Amino acid sequence: MQRASLVGILGLTWLAGLGGCNHNEVRLSGAGASFIDPMMSKWTSEYEMAHGVKINYHAIGSAGGIKQMTAQTVDFGCCDGPMNEEQLKNARDAKGEVVHIPLVMGAVVPAYNLQEAKEPLKFSGRLLADIYLGKIKKWNDPALKDLNPDVHLPDKEILVVHRSDGSGTTYIWVDYLAKVSPECKERLGVSTSVKWPTGTGQSGNPAVAGFIKRSPGSIGYIELIYAVQNGIPFGHVQNKEGIFIKASLESVTAAADASLTDIPDDLRYSITDAAGKDSYPISGTSWGIAFTNNHGGKGKEVREFFHWCTHGGQDYCEKLHYARLPTSLVVRVEKRLELVK
Repeated sequence: MQRASLVGILGLTWLAGLGGCNHNEVRLSGAGASFIDPMMSKWTSEYEMAHGVKINYHAIGSAGGIKQMTAQTVDFGCCDGPMNEEQLKNARDAKGEVVHIPLVMGAVVPAYNLQEAKEPLKFSGRLLADIYLGKIKKWNDPALKDLNPDVHLPDKEILVVHRSDGSGTTYIWVDYLAKVSPECKERLGVSTSVKWPTGTGQSGNPAVAGFIKRSPGSIGYIELIYAVQNGIPFGHVQNKEGIFIKASLESVTAAADASLTDIPDDLRYSITDAAGKDSYPISGTSWGIAFTNNHGGKGKEVREFFHWCTHGGQDYCEKLHYARLPTSLVVRVEKRLELVK
């Protein structure tokens, strides 16, 4: 009896061990925008605890996310600039149709390191364009002084920093600049990678934020959460109505509400330079991208994760300074998600 009991105990222990290994554990991999990385870090942690699905996300930039998703080296990508027609055609020829699923909205801010300025600086779109075109080179330039008459602006060189990788944050930035500056539109265009005429390149939002923080006299564009987390000042930007607006959840939501009244069925759209007195003009969206037919057999898992992000996952947005998706957009998201198999 004692021997039988011992065998029984050992058998149960062995079976329990097998259960603990869970050889059928679901894993997903994603890659892309650093814009959404803080949000994705929170989402993947919460989703794993709630649903037992392990998700690895690598913030390699929007262009990298599009490339890896198209090659199917990851199960999904994230990008802040929607795929263009050529990219969609390449994906279609290789693997099939791709869906864009808006996941979250946020702001790109002109962040700077200028200890002499005790109050937040004001920028117009045209002024930011001229800085990034290399036409405004010093902080005490008359154009800056005109917008900031009560701020001490030193006779100091402006150190411009931009993204060196394929970046959705860059896409949002130049999408805005192209709308307010014909010269920017002609010389830079609108893409995740552009040929900057001036400045220093850094790869990823964290690297740009780090450069600004350690470089007096610098200015760069980063997603709002990176400015907030690093304690980096950022400017108020003049919107379409002529009002200088601080980037916030409310001002991004106002931009979304003003822009999303007429968007295409494929959910590729822009919310930069939106109308409305409360709209922050450099607002953008981060999309999840995936094939409608997942050749790795994980379409259902990708669909369920995106559904959670756009529903329950939205509850985590505010603490990380992202704006929730408007309810009217979520309804349309649900229809697009049905295509992912």
